[in-house]
Amino acid sequence: MAETIKFNTMIKAEVVEDIVNKAEQFIPEDLKSMRQEFGQNMKSILTATLQKADLVTREEFEVQKAVLAKTRAKLDALEKQLDQLNG
Repeated sequence: MAETIKFNTMIKAEVVEDIVNKAEQFIPEDLKSMRQEFGQNMKSILTATLQKADLVTREEFEVQKAVLAKTRAKLDALEKQLDQLNG
């Protein structure tokens, strides 16, 4: 299963491969064709589901959290200035 998976989200292909490989372990080796078909189907379904989930990495989340905190601080300062001008 050397197929490369490209994600719009930051989910790594290795994560999908790992999940599929772990699930495939529950299918007996003597059902090899069924095991391969299951792996391909599961990979496709999992990939599509994760892409639709619109996930972000922890790093991107933390960056956006910091931007939001900075924006909130600026808004609070502007509201305070406005109150002083109106007050």
